[in-house]
Amino acid sequence: MRGLVRDLGASLRGTDRDYTEGPLGQALLLLAVPMVLEMVMESVFAVVDVYWVASLGAPAVAAVGLTESVLSLMYAVAMGLAMAATALVSRRIGEKDPEGASRAAVQAVAVAVAASLPFAAVGVFFAADVLRLMGADAETVAIGTGYTAWMLGGNAVIMLIFVLNAVFRGAGDAAIAMRVLWLANGINLVLDPLLIFGWGPFPELGVTGAAIATTTGRGLAVLVQLVVLMRGGKHLRVLWEHVRLRADVMGRLLKTSAGGIAQFAVATSSWVFLVRIVAEFGAEALAGYTIAIRVFLFTLLPAWGLSNAAATLVGQNLGAGKPDRAERSVWVAGGVTSLLLGLVSIGYIVFDEALIRLFTDEAAVVAVGADGLRVMAYGYVIFAWAMVLPQAFNGAGDTLTPTWINLGCFWAFQVPLAWGLAIPLGWGVDGVFWSVVLAESLMAAVAAVLFRRGTWKATVV
Repeated sequence: MRGLVRDLGASLRGTDRDYTEGPLGQALLLLAVPMVLEMVMESVFAVVDVYWVASLGAPAVAAVGLTESVLSLMYAVAMGLAMAATALVSRRIGEKDPEGASRAAVQAVAVAVAASLPFAAVGVFFAADVLRLMGADAETVAIGTGYTAWMLGGNAVIMLIFVLNAVFRGAGDAAIAMRVLWLANGINLVLDPLLIFGWGPFPELGVTGAAIATTTGRGLAVLVQLVVLMRGGKHLRVLWEHVRLRADVMGRLLKTSAGGIAQFAVATSSWVFLVRIVAEFGAEALAGYTIAIRVFLFTLLPAWGLSNAAATLVGQNLGAGKPDRAERSVWVAGGVTSLLLGLVSIGYIVFDEALIRLFTDEAAVVAVGADGLRVMAYGYVIFAWAMVLPQAFNGAGDTLTPTWINLGCFWAFQVPLAWGLAIPLGWGVDGVFWSVVLAESLMAAVAAVLFRRGTWKATVV
């Protein structure tokens, strides 16, 4: 027990441990604890915003849900770049090449900034049009245009916080990434009610205030990330001599991230179509779906921490020439994640309505959200493997295999199934929730078969 407490303390403080040596379970614990807490903090953004916005009524919640569905396309780019950054940095660290890791970090930041510009332009000039395109009614457009403009217009801070934290995780400095999100969430927690409701000297900005609070919190966190990156963590430090564009490193980054971006674009764009299907059933149904998905992500994203820990271990151990250790780390991470999500599923079944009522008392909204949580609970144990196994491919730099898996499971299977169950068969929003469970189950099965083949061990990055 004393050793476990010591390891937990080390994981939160940060350690210069070499993750290619020593007990595998200890390495996973040291990486996973701060990564899990980091993902909890990331999901807190979504839950806190919708908690306060829910008091403004269904149209306000619907505006948040529609904007998030569009932002999911930006998240695809951010996560693809983050995935590539983790793969390159972790591989260089495993090869004992910190200079190469620093150069990869700089190229990742440059690409992230450039990638944010098109999304910002859409947000600044076409926010209202985006909401109309997503099926919003006139009231939702009027209430939510400011929110959409701020979230899309300021997307660079989201892009950078994803990519820079991926750099820290790949280097093994997961505790830094965790602390950065603590800071961002602390600012967001304070500013959200102040700007939404106009408490004290602050203006009453409604749902737009939630976007300003979130953007401010993340923006300040990015500044801290950059300072820490230049001052140095336990495993990585960027010097001024590294701050220059390198065509060779950027080329490897873009090549690796292309598969990752395509992978997440396929996955997240399928969610856009799911939201569009739900929008056919009205603002209350969309609000219930939005709240359920926020709760779902709040409990699911911590499992991303374990998945990211597995990705880091895969990259570093492949770099150190230890493919068998890399494979074992994935099976251990998958088992722990499955146990964690199994416990969460019980909570969903027992407290389904109570969880949704934390956000709203509107009966129609609660009914949709509670049904969604119950349906999702049936697939939660399987979701663990649908997260860990694709991340293992990504950690190795093999981003194309998960892309093809996503294309088949989400576009060829999930989207048509959601439409068929929801509309022709008359299942309504429940049909959309069931399509998520079935698609994720198929994804886990396919990924397991392909992972056991072991071709990912030969990936070069």
